[in-house]
Amino acid sequence: MAKPILIIGNKNYSSWSLRPYMALAMAGIPFDEKLIHFGTPNFTAKVRRISATGLVPALQHGKLVVWDTLAILEYAAETWPGKNLWPKNKAARAMARALSAEMHAGFRTLRTLCPMNIRRTVKPVAMTAALKADVTRLEQAWAEARRLYGKGGPFLFGHFSNADAMFAPVVSRLQTYAIPVSKPTRVYMDAILATPAFTKWKEAALKEKWIVPEDEVD
Repeated sequence: MAKPILIIGNKNYSSWSLRPYMALAMAGIPFDEKLIHFGTPNFTAKVRRISATGLVPALQHGKLVVWDTLAILEYAAETWPGKNLWPKNKAARAMARALSAEMHAGFRTLRTLCPMNIRRTVKPVAMTAALKADVTRLEQAWAEARRLYGKGGPFLFGHFSNADAMFAPVVSRLQTYAIPVSKPTRVYMDAILATPAFTKWKEAALKEKWIVPEDEVD
């Protein structure tokens, strides 16, 4: 079967696109990219030619199209089981899935007040009570995963997994908006930011010229 094609949005802004990119790239799964930037005329119509939702990301693999980030990660884990995109340990795997689902649906204040913008000059954002609550929960979750299952490496479950892919854009947000974090959280952030996959994505994002005004938080 042909290589999968990952349809993504702007690398500077598209946090949901970054997640499956990180999973595929860190697992060493060959894939091609198709970037449709958010300022493209008829953006939604162009994406709908591939995915009925009109949203990115989507994964096209032969005749199959998988939409929604978490579904793409599950598909990748099932299609390339030898890549161990979920932890091998059953309990760890359950926790990794639970954390990924929590990320998929939660942390709305953090995502709203601190949209992903890799080009943004690093500077603090006002820490509202709701934002502090999101960051506190985030640090608790990461610390628990690291304490229980992180002894095999620098990531949440030791080796890089889909859970780390889900949280990679959050790491970028914490960095960009200079949000105060604990030392263990900083160590985990540095591990994500130093991965070859994130480094390559960031290099491409910094070269983009497109602007999405609503995501340009001062």
